[in-house]
Amino acid sequence: MKRIPLILGAFLLASPAWAHHPLGGMPMETLSHGVLSGLAHPVLGFDHLFFVIAVGLAAGALGRAFSGPLAYVLAMAAGCGIGAIDGPLPLQELAIALSLLALGAVLVLGRLRYSPLLFVGFGLFHGSAFAGALAGVVASASLPVLTGYLAGLVAVQFAIASGVALMTQGRKITLAGAAVAGVGVFLTLEQIEAPLLALVTG
Repeated sequence: MKRIPLILGAFLLASPAWAHHPLGGMPMETLSHGVLSGLAHPVLGFDHLFFVIAVGLAAGALGRAFSGPLAYVLAMAAGCGIGAIDGPLPLQELAIALSLLALGAVLVLGRLRYSPLLFVGFGLFHGSAFAGALAGVVASASLPVLTGYLAGLVAVQFAIASGVALMTQGRKITLAGAAVAGVGVFLTLEQIEAPLLALVTG
């Protein structure tokens, strides 16, 4: 049981170091540049990192340490492609906040059979957000850069989620789920605060 908070803490402490762009702001021009950027971007926002960890917790509880994370990264890759071609999905940031709330609630309540649907559904939104992060770094990326970026994203997120799943199989994850849900509540309120204030004051 003590291992789960240690895992969460380790990732959170490491994330500021990982979050710096690996090329130091230099333009991405090659496949390897794309891979390095893809490896770094999942931890640029703790909302993405928390969701990947939550995917691992749920996958471990389901006994699907590899197939669960695989379902997520495939959906994430599809979302990244959609975002790169058509732009961000509607209500993307709100959906990402709700993804933490929903998956955290599933972990707390033990409704794990719904987890794969959440992996896939919300994975699309997280992928779309990663596409937006790439657009913020380069105005027009070449195919090798895009391919490398996507490969890096898939590799690092699969490694994190499956690693968490393997380390937490057979362990109680209720408190970890509550932490994930709590972050989701905070981010959801942050997303709806401005519209609610506008509605009340308008």
